[in-house]
Amino acid sequence: MSTTTTIVTRGDRTARRSAKRIEPIYYLFLLPSLALFTLAITLPGVIGIFFSFTDSIGIGEWSFNGLTNYIALFSDPAVLQSYLFTFGFSIATVLVVNVVAFLLAVGLTSRIRFKTGLRTIFVIPMVISGIIIAYVFNFLFSNSLPAAAAGSGIPWLETSLLANPDLAWVAIVIVTAWQAVPGTLLIYIAGLLSVPGEVYEAADIDGASKVQQLTRITLPLVAGYVVINVILGFKGFLGAYDIIVGLTGGGPGTSTRSIAMTVIAGFNGGDYAYQMANATIFFIVAVLISVLQLSLTRGRNAL
Repeated sequence: MSTTTTIVTRGDRTARRSAKRIEPIYYLFLLPSLALFTLAITLPGVIGIFFSFTDSIGIGEWSFNGLTNYIALFSDPAVLQSYLFTFGFSIATVLVVNVVAFLLAVGLTSRIRFKTGLRTIFVIPMVISGIIIAYVFNFLFSNSLPAAAAGSGIPWLETSLLANPDLAWVAIVIVTAWQAVPGTLLIYIAGLLSVPGEVYEAADIDGASKVQQLTRITLPLVAGYVVINVILGFKGFLGAYDIIVGLTGGGPGTSTRSIAMTVIAGFNGGDYAYQMANATIFFIVAVLISVLQLSLTRGRNAL
């Protein structure tokens, strides 16, 4: 009996060693991608962090100035405004996108006609360039909507939302959500389709209403998908650039200037080292959000 156990154990160990062994050919296929990633992303990032401790304008001579750029960032009202806008915009857009996408997913996974065709229609905004979407909505907000408001007697909409420093962010949230909802919708549809139908049948037998099924069955079972959509969405919206450029260009004034726009504008304006320090801080924020994402999604079965 003990001999048989020993043989099985040795066989298991041999199988585990074989499973862990990686063929050298895989490293050969990995090297080109690793080299491109290093040259195109890692190396420029390291160089940028290095220059964030200098007074470089991007060309010519430079000298080290230590933490001067980083200290100045925390007292720069333009930078602080861009962070405040970006985080506020990201939170608002995440809420809008997830609520709309979840409700649409519930409808598109229910027993309705033409749901396959409707899913295709709702995904269309996902494949359109953000800058094109921004220019189209720019025309609508600047011309069509004010004209319709004037004819309908709605005074506060007769002026373009994009020209109002207090409401321009609302237009940006609407347009960004219009493009972002499809991707979030697909994830929610996958989550809802993974819920066993027997659960709902049992709930019907017990007399649970549709609202009770939604709040007590559906939401708890797709909670992992909600967490993933919220974290991925928030991290993605922090880098908002093209839609804002096409809609407001960061205006009126600098009221809708995002962090990405501030960094790029600084590069073009000769503040290379200063904005590299800004980009470095932004990178650290993104890493912290990624770590948060991993900690929240670890051990979940979603996706």
